[in-house]
Amino acid sequence: MHVIYGGTFDPVHHGHLRLAIELRDRLGVDEVALVPCHIPPHRGETGATSEQRLRLLELAIAGERGLTVDDRELRRAGASYTADTLRQLRAELGEHEPLVMVVGTDAFAGFDRWREWEAIPQLAHVVVVRRPGPQLNPQSAAATLLRERAAEEPQDLHAAPCGRFLVLDPPLLDISATGIRARIADGRSPRYLLPDPVWREICRLGLYGACPEGGF
Repeated sequence: MHVIYGGTFDPVHHGHLRLAIELRDRLGVDEVALVPCHIPPHRGETGATSEQRLRLLELAIAGERGLTVDDRELRRAGASYTADTLRQLRAELGEHEPLVMVVGTDAFAGFDRWREWEAIPQLAHVVVVRRPGPQLNPQSAAATLLRERAAEEPQDLHAAPCGRFLVLDPPLLDISATGIRARIADGRSPRYLLPDPVWREICRLGLYGACPEGGF
């Protein structure tokens, strides 16, 4: 089973990494691929370039068993649409390999506004990670998919190549990339919110308003 966990990772932090490890263990897979997007279609410009975010991700997962980086969206021109990525992966994996994409409940609430959203269940399973905040509207397309295509347990995803929706409620670290960027811009340290090698590289490159001369 191939599992992808996408996002802007602007910058990657311990919340992202802890969730990736939870997914690896809960889904019973050897590997989870983190997929940084090139141009996010539903938000403004990122604080770091695609190449810089990729570098930070590579530093973050160095030496961690079972976490990899897939840079295919960075190598594709234009906005990063999930359906395009899944279609490319499905062509590589073949018809029978289970493919899983991961999304938080906040983003999943607008699932029916994604481009080609109706094609996604024909390409992959969807793991919905429950996040704090408002719950899904029971009448929404997202909630309907959860009811009609519900998987009861992770093992169900191994039994078919696509089409099931599984809700997971793992322990989450209350860390946000937005908060980290704001902290750095204010001249405050984000240390222990993200891996030390990532913070060192942010300082070296002067990202998010960090002072390169300020030191680690």
